[in-house]
Amino acid sequence: MKKYFITGINGFIGSNIARKLLEQGHEVRGIIRKTSDQKFLKGFDVKLSFGDITDKDSMIEPMKDVDVVIHVAALASDWGPYDLFYKVNVVGTQNVAEVAEMQAVKRFVLISSTVLHGFTNKRFIKENDPLPKTIFPYCETKKLAEQWLFDYAKNSKMEITAVRAGNVFGVNDHTFAEKYLEALEQGKGGYIDGGKHWTCPVFSENLIDAILLAAEKPEAVGEAIIITDGYEIDWKTFTDKMADALGVKRPKLSTPYWLGYGIAALMEGVYKLIGSKTPPILTRYRISNGGTDYHFSIDKARHLLGHEPKVGLDEAIKRTVEWYRNSR
Repeated sequence: MKKYFITGINGFIGSNIARKLLEQGHEVRGIIRKTSDQKFLKGFDVKLSFGDITDKDSMIEPMKDVDVVIHVAALASDWGPYDLFYKVNVVGTQNVAEVAEMQAVKRFVLISSTVLHGFTNKRFIKENDPLPKTIFPYCETKKLAEQWLFDYAKNSKMEITAVRAGNVFGVNDHTFAEKYLEALEQGKGGYIDGGKHWTCPVFSENLIDAILLAAEKPEAVGEAIIITDGYEIDWKTFTDKMADALGVKRPKLSTPYWLGYGIAALMEGVYKLIGSKTPPILTRYRISNGGTDYHFSIDKARHLLGHEPKVGLDEAIKRTVEWYRNSR
């Protein structure tokens, strides 16, 4: 049995990691803010402390005698000021890593994202491909956080690994799946360029399997590893499968990328002018995700971790839709 510490433990991915670790007999700890929603942790035998990744001191005691840290917490959004993204994603990562080093943690796993590769309209992107500059705070700060961490690793005794997750979906997913299925149910779904662009779905259970391999395998030390479900799939195929599983009509609406991007830029300008804290229905990030080939190779995960997604796409969508229906 090992002692694991998870940041973002009450969230979609963090709670799923906690559940799997508890099933394996490990001790699980985490920090939550006093205002955090704990519904995903109901019935879980986890040791929770109040704290925040932007408050380094709040993590010192909860991380004492921990073997593995899995750093999930991040500001994952397509809207918000750069300074806030930097504070949470970069400074937060620095704080977690420095406390972990202080407490002699052996393994540190950063849950990174494929967004740091940007939306370059390429397929089969690999971990060592150049990382372009983007206009999106989320992409840039996730990139800076990972780069800082690997630089920090040069003088650290910790074993450090980064898992770059693709477009995650699954049970308890209020970030993407719930909103996407709701739009389909309401007949508001649509495509960019007819849905022809490739995407990179990864079912949450498959992602968790890969994360736990990254936390255990010695081959993962010092490596950044892309995790998707490995499909060569476009948005239309993925969306049609979601609509069919939900029992609603497949979307027919389609917008050219150039038009959608222009409308999104205009909307963003208006929303920023009025100081809105909520994003417009269209953002350049969303249009870029759906309007360019955003697709990755998982050869490294297969060869280095021996990872192969266990839950197929149809079953993953079925489970996600069932959760969505039961949560209404």
